[in-house]
Amino acid sequence: MSVNRHQLQCRISRTLWTALEAEQSRTGDSIAHIVERALANELDLKHHSLFQVSTSSALVEGVFDGCTCVHDLKRHGDFGLGTFEGLDGEMVMLDGVCYQIRAGGDAHEVVDSTCVPFATITRFVADQKFRVDEAGSFEELLSQMDRQRPSDNLFAAFRVEGCFQCISLRAACKAEPGEKLVDAIEHQSQFRAEQETGTLVGFWAPSYATSIGVPGYHFHFINAAGNFGGHVFDLSATQLQVSMHVETDIHLAIPETEQFLAADLAADTRAALERAEKDSHRN
Repeated sequence: MSVNRHQLQCRISRTLWTALEAEQSRTGDSIAHIVERALANELDLKHHSLFQVSTSSALVEGVFDGCTCVHDLKRHGDFGLGTFEGLDGEMVMLDGVCYQIRAGGDAHEVVDSTCVPFATITRFVADQKFRVDEAGSFEELLSQMDRQRPSDNLFAAFRVEGCFQCISLRAACKAEPGEKLVDAIEHQSQFRAEQETGTLVGFWAPSYATSIGVPGYHFHFINAAGNFGGHVFDLSATQLQVSMHVETDIHLAIPETEQFLAADLAADTRAALERAEKDSHRN
């Protein structure tokens, strides 16, 4: 059972219902998504705002102590990715449900009190939708996304849905005390699946975001059943539905943990970050 979704039952006029049906026909969105978006706008819940906990440079330096919890992340959005305390697996947040993915791709929903050292979250509302008829590789999919992004200098979130003929993934395994990211990924779990239906959750970050985020593309996957996923580094698929959400505002939460405050974050971590991410994103 989901710990974060609620059902709303109410009576509305025929005029409103007709308007909802017209919007559904125009956009292809579900009635639930249309109502949720309208409520968010009316209640002034911010869209186009990226919320990030900690920095990629801290992650590279092995700052894996939890500094916030899933409950707090959900206050800032319903879509995103990250990791868990101690680098204990990959995080996917989709439609407000937060999953932890461990070795072999085993995934499960986590409780709101679960601790997090690093995450990138947004409140996803599609600004643009397009279809990818065929992607023989991850690179081919990213190339088609490149053509849709309005600028290399804006952050963007992508939601990609469909059946993946083949998808290659990895999952971080819990780090040993004192390990940095490049050392921890040496014992990560790598695996693949075929004919897997699900969703890619990911972001594009500009090159100027090197010390804050992961420049280029960064994607995690969760299947439709919510029990399998991982950090994406290759795939092949056809008939994919892609939604893009452009970010124009970024909020960075700086950890106040002892580990973060004592970390040496002055070093240039670009090479280490590229090594850690080289199989899963492109600048």
